[in-house]
Amino acid sequence: MLNSKKVKLAIAPIGWTNDDMPDLGGEITFEQCVSEMALAGFAGCEVGNKYPKDVAVLKHKLEVRGLQVCNAWFSSLLLSDGYDATIDAFIKHRDFLYEMGARVIGASEQGNSIQGKAVSIFENKPVYTQEQWALVAKGFNAMGALAREKDMFFTVHHHMGTGVQTAAEVDTLMEITDPNLVFLLFDTGHFAFAGEDSIAVLKKYVNRVKHVHLKSVRQKALEEAKAKNMSFLDCVRHGCFTVPGDGDYDFTPVFDILSANDYEGWIVVEAEQDPALANPFEYALLARNYIREKTGL
Repeated sequence: MLNSKKVKLAIAPIGWTNDDMPDLGGEITFEQCVSEMALAGFAGCEVGNKYPKDVAVLKHKLEVRGLQVCNAWFSSLLLSDGYDATIDAFIKHRDFLYEMGARVIGASEQGNSIQGKAVSIFENKPVYTQEQWALVAKGFNAMGALAREKDMFFTVHHHMGTGVQTAAEVDTLMEITDPNLVFLLFDTGHFAFAGEDSIAVLKKYVNRVKHVHLKSVRQKALEEAKAKNMSFLDCVRHGCFTVPGDGDYDFTPVFDILSANDYEGWIVVEAEQDPALANPFEYALLARNYIREKTGL
């Protein structure tokens, strides 16, 4: 069982409104989203584009619902916008999260990502050159140091369509970055989608995991998407992802490893779906009940 004094549960707004595909959940308001998160029994959330940008306003909207921000996605653009511009953007992002009370920053290098492009997610993923790895490592180490200045943790989100997608690429990232500065955001769904052994990765790096995303996959939908060479966004529309308690991913080993290693931090349900097909509140409640049953949280 996970320690309820050390582990908190959150949910991402992407099940209500998809920032990359605004038509998915375009009609759902910010207030409906966070109210349903709280009603489903979650203590925290990540941040979406519909969230108020003013810290005081956002804090009030969340506090009255018993929610707090635990993390927010940062698009690192080292390989497109360059080092200086990315570091400047990161500092602003860090300071916003710090003011919101978050102590984790989840980042992904998006400078040459194909996750938002209309190309097959199963082909043409970027593969970093030695020079690109060196720049990514330099940037991530610097962001990690900036995070630690405020007693925060910088975590890297391995993600489909990026240069940090496979288990081997995570190995490289972990080897060339400072273990005291750069940590891992472990995402069950992205490893399962990529066909990687998520449990082996978690066992190997559990002591560098500072944030966890729980996402299940529907294997039949994924196989159909592969057959049609779909883009990542089309895979989302096709229903390849779903929440814990649904789909074909076995979360029991994940919970067991986290528990055995005394994991401390947030566990976040993050499963992008079409809310017209998968009612966000009902799926949030499904996930919450499943996690309670499996972990005691």
